[in-house]
Amino acid sequence: MTTRVTVVVPTRDSARTLDRCLASVRAQTHPVELIVVDNGSTDATPRISARHADAVLDHGPERSAQRNQGWRTGTGEVVAFVDSDMVLAPEIVAEAVALFAADPSLGGLVIPELSFGEGFLAACRAMEKRSYLGDPRVEAARIFRRVALEKTGGYAEDLTAFEDWDLADRVAATGYGIGRVASVVEHDEGRITLRSAFAKRRYYGRWLPAYRSRPWARSFGRSRSLRRLLRLGPPPRIAGLLALKAVEGAGLLAGSRAAGRVPSGEPRRL
Repeated sequence: MTTRVTVVVPTRDSARTLDRCLASVRAQTHPVELIVVDNGSTDATPRISARHADAVLDHGPERSAQRNQGWRTGTGEVVAFVDSDMVLAPEIVAEAVALFAADPSLGGLVIPELSFGEGFLAACRAMEKRSYLGDPRVEAARIFRRVALEKTGGYAEDLTAFEDWDLADRVAATGYGIGRVASVVEHDEGRITLRSAFAKRRYYGRWLPAYRSRPWARSFGRSRSLRRLLRLGPPPRIAGLLALKAVEGAGLLAGSRAAGRVPSGEPRRL
């Protein structure tokens, strides 16, 4: 029998990247059930979703709740979570099914992530993402057995940032192993600016205190792979990446200080 797989994509005003994302899900070599969970989009997101998805749900208030609504609605024995600005290689789902079938101890799988975008800072980000490949301190699982989600309750809905690390580490804490597929997902960064990078991290930083209170919270020190990159990478891109990381760090700090003061309905980026 074919293993049933559900792919869940949370959206909010995601029209710029969504068509390519959902087309890559539909192009998987293993059949999938595709569920889009929208959160009040006002652009073309619902229309694009309807063209590709088996079901389009409306749920909020944030992406952790959207993802949970998606996997609980779906029927797959295996569930993959894909962001609306990601493009999947066509073999990812088939590889995941084969890995889970071969090793019953696995509960989650990492999808190696690369990125692309426009401009100098997007090139710096792509260099950074390449340095993280295979680094367990940075990567987090995106594909899970349904039983692992049921055992842990899925994503923590009090987190809208760091929730991917949180879930992967809770799955591992239940005794499941975490593996990884070989094929990659590519993250469409668009055009990165220092202003947008600061704003995004400031928003995410509001969940930093809640995440760091977890006993399994990961350290925010630079990984060994990034330190190696900063020694050996091309000097102009190293300088750009250092500037980008400094701005992002300042954004996280500002957001952390504002924790507990997140107005309901504030725009968020998925």
